[in-house]
Amino acid sequence: MSGLNSYIFYALLMLVAGLGIPVMAALNGGLGAKIQSPALATSILFIVGSVISLGYLFVSDGMPKSSPVEPIPIYFYFGGFFVIFYILSITWVAPKFGVGNAVSFVLLGQIISMAIIDHYSLLGASQNPISVQRLIGIILMVAGVFMAVRRF
Repeated sequence: MSGLNSYIFYALLMLVAGLGIPVMAALNGGLGAKIQSPALATSILFIVGSVISLGYLFVSDGMPKSSPVEPIPIYFYFGGFFVIFYILSITWVAPKFGVGNAVSFVLLGQIISMAIIDHYSLLGASQNPISVQRLIGIILMVAGVFMAVRRF
């Protein structure tokens, strides 16, 4: 795949993934409300997700044939904490605050976090400094989030 084709493919794939986040929030929030337990709804989500993920692992690449050459820093395993925190919080908050409002503030957190991670090249990310153009884009996105929720 050429550079431009890869860029378009990755952008579209992430767009579709982004479209799924509010759908997941609405479904899991609704499940949590119906069974009266955001924690149980989150557990069910992760059981279903684990089955699908393990199925994909074995259908696609399978288990790695060799061990990593370098030791893996422990903080790389903390992603699970952030996923659990996100799912639990969105499952609990979305039915009370609205899926759109909840996801909008998640988006705001993502924008701030990605700018900091990219600017300082944290956690092994490639460096992408905050330029004036990028800062204006971030400010516009922040304003857009607040305009979209219209509660403040």
